[in-house]
This record gives sequence, C-alpha cells and structure tokens, in this order.
Amino acid sequence: MSANEMKSPRRDMAKVMNRSDITRRLVAKLRKAEAVIGGIGHTHFDLWASGQRPQNFYMLGSMGLAAPIAFGVAMAQPDRRVFALEGDGSMLMQLGALGTIAVANQKNLAIIVFDNGVYQITGSQPTLTSYGTDLVAVAKGTGLFQSTWAADEAHFEQLIDCVLTQDGPWFIAARTDDKPPAGVTERDAAKIRGRFMQGLAVSKAASHGANIEG
Repeated sequence: MSANEMKSPRRDMAKVMNRSDITRRLVAKLRKAEAVIGGIGHTHFDLWASGQRPQNFYMLGSMGLAAPIAFGVAMAQPDRRVFALEGDGSMLMQLGALGTIAVANQKNLAIIVFDNGVYQITGSQPTLTSYGTDLVAVAKGTGLFQSTWAADEAHFEQLIDCVLTQDGPWFIAARTDDKPPAGVTERDAAKIRGRFMQGLAVSKAASHGANIEG
C-alpha cells in the first residue's frame, strides 16, 4: 500500500476498538527487535501488559513525548523500525513534532495514536478530538501524507504490516474505547531506561567506548 493508494475512512466512520486488544495485535507482529515507545498512562500500561520486551520504553510523567523520543531513536538507529504509541491528549500537546518528523522524512518511524476523545487517566475530561479535531487531517497538513484512520482491527493489522515492510514515516490513528488498561507498569524509571538501552544494544556499546577511552 502506497501513500497514493491509501484511502482513510473518516474519523466518525472508523470503528471504536479496544486499546488493549489492538496493542496486543501490534506487539504480536514484531519479529525484528523493533523499538516501541509508549506514551504516558494507559497507552504504555497496555504496552506493558502485552509483554515486557526489552525494546519497549514506557514514558513516565511527561505528556506528548512518545513521538519525539521515537523520532530520536529512529534517527539514531535507521535500520530499526520504531513505533510511537500515543494518546490523543498527549498528541495534541506536541503537534509541532509532526512537522519536524515530516520534514526529516524518517522512513523507519511510525506514530500510532489511540484516540478515545478524553484524558482518561485524569478523569475523562474531553479532548479537542471530541469537538471535531481530526488528528489524521492535522498530520496530513504537516506533510505526513501516509496518514490514515484504522477502519477496524483487520485494517489496523494491515497497516502495521505496511509499516514493517515499507518506508514511512507513517501516522496511524485508531479510535479506542475507555476501558481500563490490562495492567499497570512498574514505576522504576532507572530500570525502564536501563532495560531499553540494553534492548537497543546501546549500554554495551557505551560501556565499551568508556573502556577504550579509559
């Protein structure tokens, strides 16, 4: 599927799916140590519950940083596919990152936004997507032309297959429900960081470099 072949359904026509379910569907397709950056709250809770891969990073305490962090990882390791998982509220806080990613044209990067229209973890206050803001339209407007709503679970899986086999950058938005997450991440920032660096084979390289310099 190319950008020209991509036909995105309207947001209001996309099926409302379960975030935990489609997160598991994504993780089940990962075979080559792909990096996945989970945004704060329920987004990374479900990533955690889908299996604690060393290539997963669980963002603690800062909204909107999943896409920028994933962009940095993708730039540093261009041979590795990198996914950012973000909620609609967090994505709205960092829309400027989309323009930067579009200009950089980072081919190994995909941003996946789970849009349930609320700030679920803080009390389900409505986000702007509840009032008509269309994140796919915004992404296309920044220059991310391979942007689409996932019509349903089967379409979501098809889009993930495209991400894993074709050049990006990709922006995929999925309408999700407000069900509670499938688990809760351990809140040990140092452990999360260390495991992720090992998963990307960064800590070993850094240690080796330090030994050479010493």
